[in-house]
Amino acid sequence: MNAQLTYEELATLMKSGAGLTVDPSEMAGRPGSSFDEYGLDSLGLLGIVAALENRYGHPLPVDADRCKTPGEFLALVNNTLVTGA
Repeated sequence: MNAQLTYEELATLMKSGAGLTVDPSEMAGRPGSSFDEYGLDSLGLLGIVAALENRYGHPLPVDADRCKTPGEFLALVNNTLVTGA
């Protein structure tokens, strides 16, 4: 797979999946900020993981829904998409 998840796409998923409006440039500027700061809980992140698995037709690592920050989540997802692991 050669797709890469961006902060813009993550913000869109947070809006559609959890009803949260997040500025993607803010997340990009503070990749270590916690999802809690944006109001995203573990259930919301689980919904994003499921949406991405459906989109790419590939399971994400079992700990994807345990990521605490946008930067950590994007790194995990993008590494998985690149390696197919």
